[in-house]
Amino acid sequence: MDTRSAHQNQNNGGNQRGGHGGRGGRGQGNTRGGRGGAQGAPAERKAREAILDLAKWQDKAITVKFNGGREVEGILKGYDQLMNLVLDNVKETLRDEDGNESIRELGLVVARGPMLTLISPVDGSERIENPFLQQETI
Repeated sequence: MDTRSAHQNQNNGGNQRGGHGGRGGRGQGNTRGGRGGAQGAPAERKAREAILDLAKWQDKAITVKFNGGREVEGILKGYDQLMNLVLDNVKETLRDEDGNESIRELGLVVARGPMLTLISPVDGSERIENPFLQQETI
């Protein structure tokens, strides 16, 4: 190695691939954090509001439908901001392919919010036939 190469090698921290320092990048310290992290002091966040006001259904009967088609009815005892529900006196309605229904009593249930597709009060609502189903003609 000549004196010029030795001098460059010293200035590059032993790296012979250019004057960029070790392991890629520009060799300059990155003091800004990684991947779009917050810069400086954290901003004040507004508290998230729940999509539904479940307080008005507290201690009242509600119907809950889940991903996959399960349906239960029970008394709303508690909930959180993730829409997890605590239901008491829960009855699950089971339906087979022929449309026959049977009821199974479950008692106290914790329903995970991400699995819910519908929450409906029992009082003030009624079940109707699906208006989008085609009537079979004979």
